[in-house]
Amino acid sequence: MTTGNAIAPVNAPTNRVLGYLGLFTSMSTLLCCALPSLLVLLGFGAAVASTLSAAPWIVALSRQKVWFFAVSGCLIAANYYYVYSLAPRLLVASGACAADDPDGCARATRVSRVVLWISTMLFIVGFTVAFVLPIILERVYE
Repeated sequence: MTTGNAIAPVNAPTNRVLGYLGLFTSMSTLLCCALPSLLVLLGFGAAVASTLSAAPWIVALSRQKVWFFAVSGCLIAANYYYVYSLAPRLLVASGACAADDPDGCARATRVSRVVLWISTMLFIVGFTVAFVLPIILERVYE
C-alpha cells in the first residue's frame, strides 16, 4: 500500500557525495583564493611565490574565484537543506536506521553536520579574505 507522497529510500552514496563535494569546494576556495591573500597580508609573500611556482594551476583557479565561491555556496546551501530538512524525513520514511544499532543514524548525522559546519567555516574564512578584506584594506589605505 503506497501513498501519493511516498519518499524514496535514503541513498547513502548520494549523501556522501554531496558532503564531500561541499567540503572539496570549500577547501578549493580556501586554497585558490583566500590562503594566498592571507599569507601575503601576514608578510609571507615568499611562501606564496614558492607555492605558486610549484603549483601554477592555483593562479588559474584564483582568476575564476567568483565561480568557485558561487558553486561552493550553492553546494553548501544544498547540503544544509539535505542534512537538516530532507535527510531526517527520508530516514524516518524509509526505516533506514537499524533496529540493533539505534545510535547508528545519530552518529552518521552528527558526522555529516560536523563536516558541513567545517565546510561552512572554511567558506566564510575564504569569502572574507577573498572579497571583504580587499575592500576594507582599500578604504583604510586610501
